[in-house]
Amino acid sequence: MARDLSHRPGFVRLNEVPAKRSPLDVAPPEALFVLSGISQYIGAVIAVRLFEQLAPGPSAWFRVIGASLWLLAFSAGELRRNGRFTREQLRGAALFGVSTAFMNYTFYLAIDRLDLGKGVAIEFIGPITVAALTTRTKRNAGALALAALGVVVLSGIEIDNEPLGLLFIFLAAACWAAYIVVGARVAQYNRGVAGLGVGLAIGAVALAPFGVWQSGPAWTTPSLIALCFIVGFFSNAVAYGIDQFTLRRIPVRRFSVLLALLPVTATVFGFLFLDQTPSRTDLLGIALVLAGVVMQQRDTLPRESA
Repeated sequence: MARDLSHRPGFVRLNEVPAKRSPLDVAPPEALFVLSGISQYIGAVIAVRLFEQLAPGPSAWFRVIGASLWLLAFSAGELRRNGRFTREQLRGAALFGVSTAFMNYTFYLAIDRLDLGKGVAIEFIGPITVAALTTRTKRNAGALALAALGVVVLSGIEIDNEPLGLLFIFLAAACWAAYIVVGARVAQYNRGVAGLGVGLAIGAVALAPFGVWQSGPAWTTPSLIALCFIVGFFSNAVAYGIDQFTLRRIPVRRFSVLLALLPVTATVFGFLFLDQTPSRTDLLGIALVLAGVVMQQRDTLPRESA
């Protein structure tokens, strides 16, 4: 008499077809962060040129509008299948979208006054704080310390007499922390990127009073709005969409530490495509970040929550 082996892990009956899983569900989180970083920096290259013709405020506003339209179009089928958001889901998506919109807005205002590397280093206070508050073991604490030190070395941080720029970058850091914490909750709704699209649409409305101001050149030059929408596609729709998939798989602590890969990706991206050769100090910073990423525990969320 044949034994029943169906209780064993990995058992599949001959007449059953295993459910297909998306590449985003099986790819290493580290690889997803690199992919997200590449998408963000494609958008950043376009945004640098955009700043020459359009102020940071309206640039961020149109970017958020464009990202929400891309995501809502992509998730239209999912929205029809799963119906309306519950009140709790809508509240979470709204908080997520508003924090994301103002993270973009305050960061653009900051880098208009501060060096980009300095701004990235200070803004990283947000993810570092989240990681520190959720770290439970000495190993993870050591990984966080290495990653944080690597980002500081890589960015060459120094404080100067630019109080308004510092205020904006500290606000951006706080919004980034909210983006991680609230984004993790929205990711567990299992609504694909629909929650991100709905949230950014609400965020665009909240940002409108700040974005409309100085937006005059965009209305007479539609190509500027088109460029903002392209930036929104790469820097928000694609990059933040990948973040949503990643947050379904790993805890916010590991996610926050892995964010240290973004400035590393930026350095490699600059070397390959912008002819920006990293210095020995940059290579030291990269080594520290990678050491922290390798050192941290590879904990994941249970499949039921993912």
